[in-house]
Amino acid sequence: MRRRLIQSTLAVVLVVIAVFGVSLVIVETRTISNSAQERVESEAVRLASIVDSRLFGAQQVDAEVLREQVTQDRYYAVIRLPGEAPIEVGNKPSGDVISATAPGEEGETVTVEEPRSSVTREVGRTLLIIALVALLAVVAAVLLAVRQANRLASPLTDLAETAERLGSGDPRPRHKRYGVPELDRVADVLDGSAERIARMLTAERRLAADASHQLRTPLTALSMRLEEITLTDDPDTVKDEATIALTQVERLTDVVERLLTNSRDPRTGSAVTFDLDEVIQQQLAEWRPAYRSAGRAIVSSGKRHLEAVGTPGAVAQVLAALIENSLMHGGGTVALRTRVTGNQAVIEVTDEGPGVPADLGARIFERAISGRNSTGIGLAVARDLAEADGGRLEMLQTKPPVFGLFLSRTAAQITLTDEDEPTVR
Repeated sequence: MRRRLIQSTLAVVLVVIAVFGVSLVIVETRTISNSAQERVESEAVRLASIVDSRLFGAQQVDAEVLREQVTQDRYYAVIRLPGEAPIEVGNKPSGDVISATAPGEEGETVTVEEPRSSVTREVGRTLLIIALVALLAVVAAVLLAVRQANRLASPLTDLAETAERLGSGDPRPRHKRYGVPELDRVADVLDGSAERIARMLTAERRLAADASHQLRTPLTALSMRLEEITLTDDPDTVKDEATIALTQVERLTDVVERLLTNSRDPRTGSAVTFDLDEVIQQQLAEWRPAYRSAGRAIVSSGKRHLEAVGTPGAVAQVLAALIENSLMHGGGTVALRTRVTGNQAVIEVTDEGPGVPADLGARIFERAISGRNSTGIGLAVARDLAEADGGRLEMLQTKPPVFGLFLSRTAAQITLTDEDEPTVR
């Protein structure tokens, strides 16, 4: 591209020089020739007037007197007086000459000649000046063409590299502009595409991380159920465990659908009115074997028969994340307590462990923030799931740790009183 720009610019300059240069040479040549002819005619008239004045004053007219009147040594003059021999002044030129004859008032004639070679030399000097100017114009045109080519070609090279980086999986926008509106427009489009690709890649990576984290616990629980089925010969036990396993499979399907929905639009929910007791009892049934294996207990208490607005599967995932967090990082008995505050139903999850370190504090819900050996994803995903249903997940207390899941209540539930005594289930 650089070569084409330079060649096209140089071709245009050469055409302009050829058109105007030839015209200028022709005009200058004619001007110089006409000026030389006018000078010779003027010189002839001047010498004729000098001869007239001397003849009129009866002065002597000869070569010695007239030699001093001829301008420099460039002219050759011949004065012809009536009845006398011609008087020659200067050196007679050889070759082609420019001549002019002027008559005098006393009957004399004065002829002045100038070598045409002097005109040729003057024309040559003029042509040399024109050629130098043309050469300077060509050099300047080449320099400007190179600069303009670099100005246009370098941005295109940068844009090609940016497109290549996008194709190779590097979606970082460069935010570089070149001062050319068309190229800047292309750069804007590429930067916008880079940002969209970056968001897509981030969403895909986040989906993969969330899926691996959220599916790990249900798969583990399902594996434990299947192991219990293989270790028992009691048909009733097998039937009960298989029923629970099928329920867990349905929950796995719900988890996958929920993750895919959140990856497309984290604010898209399918909220319904559901009974909190059912979700809590489901979680207790799933997690008791794991807590029993760890020598710990998991219990629930608080207000019963609460209804909330949300997605049961998402609420179950939030509770599962909190229960798993207490299993991994907490200690003692884990308690799930339900209560009512205003127009919201609250599920509190607490344990008897050491609590959340002071250096974590409010950052506990940030991704990749973890107190011990964990991914740091669970609580972040749990908060996203809660917010997608219009609720919120907060850490109410650090020592001992208390997490609160706040969900909206139905209108009918808000009119009820809170006189029921807490019960342990």
